Amino acid sequence: METVEDVTRMHLVGGNLALDFINTRSGPPVGPSDDDVLTGYPELVAWGVHAGTLTGSEATALRRLSRDDPDGARAAFSRALDTRDHLDEIFRSLATGAAPGASALARLRDDEADALAHAQLERGSTYAWVWRDDHTLARPLRPVVHAAVQLLTAGALDRIKGCGGCRFLFNDESKNRSRRWCSMDDCGTAQKMRRYVAARRTRGGAGPKKA
Repeated sequence: METVEDVTRMHLVGGNLALDFINTRSGPPVGPSDDDVLTGYPELVAWGVHAGTLTGSEATALRRLSRDDPDGARAAFSRALDTRDHLDEIFRSLATGAAPGASALARLRDDEADALAHAQLERGSTYAWVWRDDHTLARPLRPVVHAAVQLLTAGALDRIKGCGGCRFLFNDESKNRSRRWCSMDDCGTAQKMRRYVAARRTRGGAGPKKA
């Protein structure tokens, strides 16, 4: 079973908060996932801290609230997994050049309405939505939903891609849009090693047999 420590070791390679949330499930490029770092509400909170959307004090308050309201925490966690499913459907469709389903988009619309109902506009260099005063158990999910909407409405959709070596999605921000891997240190290196081994086998098979 995954732990909070496993959550904090995962690589954030999506280039967008919503894509990193989808990538909490891992596995091969095609087919079902084979691992999931989100196994309970504590892991959801830990991921929020790891992704930079929750402060340490906010996380402490949410953990305390979840202990006081375990049924509410279970409901919030179930909702988070459901949201991850429809975000996965939307962005995996876009990564393959397909159109997302209307029901998934409608669910995202409703989630965004709920997220903004709990947000405030805060001024920096520009105004931005923040959830500093949101003290509900659904707090970890709301910035994720908003990031998904921002990517859909203001991003370059043709830059959303799937890794060639695993099921991770990412926003290709390379200058010539040539990125193929979630990370060159992980899947990219693994692919290079597979090509190297295959080439050695080919060269070995083509040479003279030993006596």
